[in-house]
Amino acid sequence: MQITTLGIDIAKSVFQLHGVDADGNVLLRKKVRRRALIDVLTELSPCLIGMEACATGHHWGREISALGHDVRLVPPAYVKPYVKRQKNDMADAEAICEAVNRPNMHFVAIKSTDQQAVLMLHRARDLLVRQRTMLINALRAHLAEFGIVAARGPHKIRELLIHLQDDSCSVPEVAQSALQSLIRQMDGLEDEISRLDREIRTWHRQSEASQRLATIPGVGVLTATALAATVGDPALFRSARQFAAWLGLVPRQNSSGGKERLGRITKMGDAYLRKLLVIGATAVLRRAIQAQTRTGEWVRHLLESKPPRLVSVALANKTARIAWAILAKGETYRTA
Repeated sequence: MQITTLGIDIAKSVFQLHGVDADGNVLLRKKVRRRALIDVLTELSPCLIGMEACATGHHWGREISALGHDVRLVPPAYVKPYVKRQKNDMADAEAICEAVNRPNMHFVAIKSTDQQAVLMLHRARDLLVRQRTMLINALRAHLAEFGIVAARGPHKIRELLIHLQDDSCSVPEVAQSALQSLIRQMDGLEDEISRLDREIRTWHRQSEASQRLATIPGVGVLTATALAATVGDPALFRSARQFAAWLGLVPRQNSSGGKERLGRITKMGDAYLRKLLVIGATAVLRRAIQAQTRTGEWVRHLLESKPPRLVSVALANKTARIAWAILAKGETYRTA
């Protein structure tokens, strides 16, 4: 009897293993400490190993693949239907073992260390931008208490800070001391954001796929590098529409009895990529209204009956489909 399929419920310290043979008979149910996992898997003959695509999943996927096993990462949402009754580590490992054997299951490509490093730049930058926004909002709120108000926008905050340097400033010295502390933090964040931007641009110049993606209208360096690093293997998606659905840019369905009912977009998948695509599409929308192209004509037709925000999301959907085609076919964008 030989294990042909192994489900692993990964965790921080203790991993649950569930192995079956070709007939589905359970041959292994075992808890393994983190430091002993590789030793246990080394003793097994090469087999199909399934894990959830969650934290540390890509790391373990690379480590276990190096042992000769066929490793596949399953989205956690696709594993949940196979959990029987009570949820625990043993039930999760069994559900993973069952899900990875399904013929129509969708899997997540194992990312390389280079891809994960670039995505870490994006995550760190996104966190710093949110922290900067928090500081700007705090500065605006505190200064408004003393009647100092400026227009919205990150660049407008500097106009507020000029008032703190005036001799006629009505802000007490104690309050100015507190505000200067926030200003120093904001300046430090802006320096770090600029440094991360330079790192991302450097990777962009080294990535052929990222440079091809940047030829699409509405796709800049940030979006191109994020797409290139996230989508390691476009062949995992059967079509451009499936890729757009994976990003959550297609309508949610509630259809039955042969009658289609479409609602708002599903918002499933990578929220960061979806945000970048929608922001880029919103910028393109302003120019596309006047453009004498098929895309411009399509946008003007939609705007006759749809609100601009809905049209920008539809344009983001189109951009995602073009991005998949460029990655899958190895081409660059051609103006339509």
